[in-house]
Amino acid sequence: MAVPKRKQSKARRDKRRSSTWKLSLPTLSRCQKCGALTLAHHVCKKCGAYDGEVVVADAATAK
Repeated sequence: MAVPKRKQSKARRDKRRSSTWKLSLPTLSRCQKCGALTLAHHVCKKCGAYDGEVVVADAATAK
């Protein structure tokens, strides 16, 4: 069975791990009604529109 000859340093270990565990930012799209940035396939938090139609009447006051 293969056994490492020397202990790997923390810097060397962390360099190897850094590239594979990065989180990616969610893709944002513009609302067709108001132009605010929203998550894709989600109701706009600003105007309550989804796919160009208003589905939540009082989105601004719902907070």
